[in-house]
Amino acid sequence: MKKTGDNIKAENANWKFNGEMVENFQKHIEKSVPLYKEGHKLIENLSDYFIKNDSTCYELGSSIGTLLYNISKKHSLRSAKFIGLEIEEDMVKKANKLYKNPNLSFICDDINHTKLEKSDLIISYYTMQFIHPKHRQTLFNKIYESLHWGGAFILFEKVRANDARFQDILTALYTDYKLDKGYSPDEIVAKTKSLKGVLEPFSTKGNLDLLKRAGFVDVITIQKYMNFEGFLAIK
Repeated sequence: MKKTGDNIKAENANWKFNGEMVENFQKHIEKSVPLYKEGHKLIENLSDYFIKNDSTCYELGSSIGTLLYNISKKHSLRSAKFIGLEIEEDMVKKANKLYKNPNLSFICDDINHTKLEKSDLIISYYTMQFIHPKHRQTLFNKIYESLHWGGAFILFEKVRANDARFQDILTALYTDYKLDKGYSPDEIVAKTKSLKGVLEPFSTKGNLDLLKRAGFVDVITIQKYMNFEGFLAIK
């Protein structure tokens, strides 16, 4: 195994969200993803427009639960229900240990197979990029069908550029970003190698096409920095 930074080790083409890395996840992700905390805050504020007293809100790939907990706390006076779905049992255990609210639950399940209740808000914060492309459209379709009319899907993803020149520029800029955060060249290379075949980002257009094929018509970009983008899609 090679070191990828923040006391996290991973094998070639075998990045995992379990085991020892769970304890270092928050620190690592906040350093690795530009505007990570700002994205959380933006989603928390957006939730005001969609969470009502009888609402159900999902986070798909809730990891250690920080984002969904903050949203549930923001709406603690409502009778809404907040459900975090996460495939990694270690993450779910950590989330349930860290965060407790009567209206909040974290469930270990595969979002590809979970039956979603009718909901007003569904959040995917850098999760879809880890879903195999062959399953992605089916999952987007399920999200659309689950939402009430007027409900929202908030999607944040790492995105590929629309041509090779821009992709080269963005890759170099992101490498500079990680170097500025204190990661060594060896750690950056090890992380890149560990994500081979695991992280499969689509372009902005690719994500918009997924949303449109699912049925979404009203879609807007709400955050964009280099090769990281957040979308708001309303049914």
